[in-house]
Amino acid sequence: MTINPKLLEAAQKVTAGRAKVVIDHIIKYGYITTEDLKTTYGYNHPPRAAGDVRDQGIPLDTFKVRGSDGRAIGAYRFGDPSKIEDGKLGGRKILPKQLKKVLIEQYGARCAISREAYNETHLQIDHRIPYRISGDEGTDRNPADFMLLSGSAQRQKSWTCEHCQNFLADKNLATCQTCYWAFPENYKHTAMRQERRIDVTFIDHEVNAYQKLEDRAKLNGSSIQEEIKKLIK
Repeated sequence: MTINPKLLEAAQKVTAGRAKVVIDHIIKYGYITTEDLKTTYGYNHPPRAAGDVRDQGIPLDTFKVRGSDGRAIGAYRFGDPSKIEDGKLGGRKILPKQLKKVLIEQYGARCAISREAYNETHLQIDHRIPYRISGDEGTDRNPADFMLLSGSAQRQKSWTCEHCQNFLADKNLATCQTCYWAFPENYKHTAMRQERRIDVTFIDHEVNAYQKLEDRAKLNGSSIQEEIKKLIK
């Protein structure tokens, strides 16, 4: 399979670990499957590995092939050369420790989603708008473009974004700017759904209140979330 020279040139500029592994495999074999990523390279979350390549500005197309067991599985190959994002070649820049300090001074050592306090070592800096859509503009970072998230909140956000139509295809910056996962303090939709969310964490002595909700839910054959809605009504 002949690879477009422009794509090949851009791809060969990538040196970051996982992205380079995916790229080198595609250059050699024409594509890489989710099975290859799991069994050959040990990447248990293939979409994340493919995402690393896209984060580097290299377009990938997703398609279906037959796996070793005959079932249809996902595969990735280089996409349209006109969609190479030169501004992203070289990938994400390391976020400075000073940025985390500024965010804590501004918002406190709290998860932006749950609003619960955490030891600052358990909080991670997160782009409010996914890097694949916003890119990383220059070296002067505006703290307003970032948020602090707990590990669980960041994983939940990543999964939701990776399955959002805007993330997968539309890539409309304005859509992300009005999303709960980017600005939970002021949003119009949740991953393009008319949805409002409240994330509540029960800590220490508050666990007793949670237990009461759980007991009530079991008694009524409902969920804790449904019981909270009933109480509000």
